Amino acid sequence: MDTITQAVIGAAAAQCGARPGRFRVAAIAGAIGGLMPDADVLIRWPTDPLLFIEFHRHFTHALVFIPVGAAIAAGLTRLLLRGRATFAELFLPCLLGVATHGLLDACTSYGTHLYWPFSDERIAWHVISIVDPLFTVSLLAGVLWTTWKRTGRAVRIGAAIALAYLGLCTVQQHRAEQVQVELVASRGHNAHSGQVKPSMGNNILFRAFYTHGDHYYVDAIRVPWFGEPRVYPGGSTPVLDRAAYEHRNALDSLRRADIDRFAHFSAGYLIEDPQHCGVISDFRYAAVPNQIAPLWGIDVLGTPVGEHLRFLRFSNLTQRERTQFVDMLQGR
Repeated sequence: MDTITQAVIGAAAAQCGARPGRFRVAAIAGAIGGLMPDADVLIRWPTDPLLFIEFHRHFTHALVFIPVGAAIAAGLTRLLLRGRATFAELFLPCLLGVATHGLLDACTSYGTHLYWPFSDERIAWHVISIVDPLFTVSLLAGVLWTTWKRTGRAVRIGAAIALAYLGLCTVQQHRAEQVQVELVASRGHNAHSGQVKPSMGNNILFRAFYTHGDHYYVDAIRVPWFGEPRVYPGGSTPVLDRAAYEHRNALDSLRRADIDRFAHFSAGYLIEDPQHCGVISDFRYAAVPNQIAPLWGIDVLGTPVGEHLRFLRFSNLTQRERTQFVDMLQGR
């Protein structure tokens, strides 16, 4: 999830396990532990733009990394506190902080190497958006109140509310999945490899897509907390025929290998971007959930020969797209 939430949930977990009188130190240690796995953003190379996406949410987010990350975080926290707490005192809150990170990221739809090195699968449970203020606020309030009043009750209440909200998100995602099943049946499609994932910042509006034949189909599904679901039909686009694409464009081995890397990152959901010529994009994401307008892709035909493919982001929303998203979210 976003950086603020990762720090806050790490602090909350550490405070829940802290002794009275140590809540402030626990919050600092837990927050640093909660942020530690995202140190993988430093794994970059100027001539290989795909290295970043290949290693983000990789080994530093794995369950086996938790004690290693906790040790590093405890050492950094001890330096930050200038020795006012021992390594042994800081290890447990840092451990609790690091432990929350990979599990929370797996609840989103981006994909996390949770079981590395035993599995290279990118785990994504599609339960909660990468940014969800309602989830973060209860945790933040609990951490701040506990730090100020030096009582553990507030952070435990905040954590309980956050867990309950995560449960609500799970229910909402399941409701949206059921709507998609009925929608596919009504179309007479033989769907496979479908996914339903929350749109940005909420658990009401979902992006739902599936494969039928050689096309991807996408829709937006609104499931209000109270009331009937609503479908905003989208469109369809051909699944990328990689063999034909690579042969047609006479791609060299470097470009083919980079497409392999991007395909793993994208869980195989590749299309020729309809808005950007020469770009292969990740079909799974769009700012407006029923559109075929990917948020990122790789510049296959525009990158000079002999160089690693450029990674491109398309995250600038027009006013029309913002209005569309808000209208769908509000059920208009």
